[in-house]
Amino acid sequence: MALGRKRLLKRIDWYIIGKFMGTFFLCVGLSIAIMVVFDYNEHIERLKDATLRQLIFEYYLNFIPYYTNMFSSLFAFLAVIFFTSKMAENSEIIAMFSTGLSFKRMLVPYIISACLISGMSLVLSAYFIPKGSIKRVAFENRTTQKSKVKQSVRNMQLEVSNGVIAYIESYQDYNKTAYKFCLDSIDNKRLVSHLTARTAVYDTLHQYHWILKNYMIRNLGNDREEVFQGMELDSVIMMEPSDFMTVRGQQETMTSAELRNYIKKQKQRGVGAALRDFEIEYHKRIAMAFTSIILTFIGVSLSSRKRKGGMGLHLGLGIGLCFSYILFQEVSSTFAISGAMSAFWAEWLPNLLYVPVAAYLYVKAPK
Repeated sequence: MALGRKRLLKRIDWYIIGKFMGTFFLCVGLSIAIMVVFDYNEHIERLKDATLRQLIFEYYLNFIPYYTNMFSSLFAFLAVIFFTSKMAENSEIIAMFSTGLSFKRMLVPYIISACLISGMSLVLSAYFIPKGSIKRVAFENRTTQKSKVKQSVRNMQLEVSNGVIAYIESYQDYNKTAYKFCLDSIDNKRLVSHLTARTAVYDTLHQYHWILKNYMIRNLGNDREEVFQGMELDSVIMMEPSDFMTVRGQQETMTSAELRNYIKKQKQRGVGAALRDFEIEYHKRIAMAFTSIILTFIGVSLSSRKRKGGMGLHLGLGIGLCFSYILFQEVSSTFAISGAMSAFWAEWLPNLLYVPVAAYLYVKAPK
């Protein structure tokens, strides 16, 4: 029983956790309020046709969780710098150390709070925020991004099933029609069937149902060739427009499980460069969840020492480090988009490089 009591969080732990989480949510509230005002002012001309109900329920109620989660690590870092500097300035940390509390032990409530924020960020980004982003992205594409909504695609080739390759010269989304459609069946590196159609129209009422018009099928046997042609043919082909038509921001509307399955499926079909945004989004969600923990280590190590410069010096150093981290994260994402680096390494590289920074500051922190 005595051992069990020793493992419980002490009053000082709850005090720090309360300070951390309270300051974190205060930073979130103030920052999001400012972001909403700036976003509305920036898009006021393009949002003027939207009703108040659409602005609130379709856009801003989904805008707020999305950007709160995106900058959660920054808010956590600022919260740590702010309240820890205040504690150091009031000599609270010196008082803690005078009771025999070690710096390592003082970090426990900080890490617990950072893990709570990281876990919340991971769950929200994996399951809940993508559901709300469906309305937000649709609203943005309909109002603020009208000219950037993709309506067609050209020269698309993909493997629809094992050994079956489809080629589309052009596809128009407004009428769900693929032009100059070709379907090849290959067995042991040998072409066994070749289908061509002037158009292929997707039936939205039935999955994988395509109506081929002006078609011709050539079945290539060992010793002869059979040719069939006609005006119209109902066919089941294991592909749908969403496999090659992507809407701006589509990756943000998919849960992590859906993203993982989509990436795996499209890679099997031979789709490469078009998946970069989806791969970046998938790895970013996981990598960003750990950012709060790393930045918390950096924040505590920087701000736990009482300095003559006061809180301003801590805030200046901390914000400089934090924004250098964010800048490096954006630069590495650019490498992934250009194909110079894999999405995994692009999203995890900032974390891997700033772990030694956190370790160095921890060693230099007051003990």
